[in-house]
Amino acid sequence: MGFQIGLKDIIDIVLVAFLLYQIFKLLKRSGAANVFFGILAFLSVWFLVSYVFRLELLGSIFDRVVSVGAFGMIVLFQDEVRRFFSKIGSHRRWGSLSFLKRFFSNNSDEKEKTNIHLIQIVLACRNMAKTKTGALIVLCRNSDLDTYSHSGEQINAIISSRLIENIFFKNSPLHDGAMIITNDSIKAASSILPISKNQSIPKQLGLRHRAALGITEQSDAIAIIVSEETGHISWAINGQLTSHVKPEELEHFLSEEMTK
Repeated sequence: MGFQIGLKDIIDIVLVAFLLYQIFKLLKRSGAANVFFGILAFLSVWFLVSYVFRLELLGSIFDRVVSVGAFGMIVLFQDEVRRFFSKIGSHRRWGSLSFLKRFFSNNSDEKEKTNIHLIQIVLACRNMAKTKTGALIVLCRNSDLDTYSHSGEQINAIISSRLIENIFFKNSPLHDGAMIITNDSIKAASSILPISKNQSIPKQLGLRHRAALGITEQSDAIAIIVSEETGHISWAINGQLTSHVKPEELEHFLSEEMTK
């Protein structure tokens, strides 16, 4: 009997290839791509030893390693695993549900209200960039950021450019840490965020940029950074940083991403 490949086998191969590609992207973003290739190399050797050459002694050792390898991978890549399932569970990825929500709700007033708040945020960033006032602002979308907001001081205030500037003023007791904005209000200030472990981040970037990348790697939030050294404005989304942007570019970006 010859070797036959059916439609189900093709679908199976495509799904496995897609899964491996997504895992590679996730590990590459966190700077662990070499580990991914090392795991693939080990699995290839294990397959050859156990199923091609059928070396019983060496194959039994490899089988034991593979049997406990899943638990080891969870411990080794716990941050990446949490980020992976967080993105799967984010209802922003379920387009049909988002469509139904937009269809049954009147979004004109909500969009206008959101745009007004975004203008206040952009105005504050522009003014802080002029004075080189360091700032880190996190805009919550669908992911739950309560764990991080509770690490700071609870504000629960209306979004205002003057309030944002006063909080990040150098002599303010709340200027260190991140401001978290959710549900059209400033929820917390001086919050502690996770630091990105990506080894490819340029060395000249400080803790604000690394914290912005860290929170956007673990959630669908948007982080805005104003550099204290240069006054440049940057934003981070999905673990990717866009640096040295103008206030007009920031406003356009936020209007597109926050009104989806």
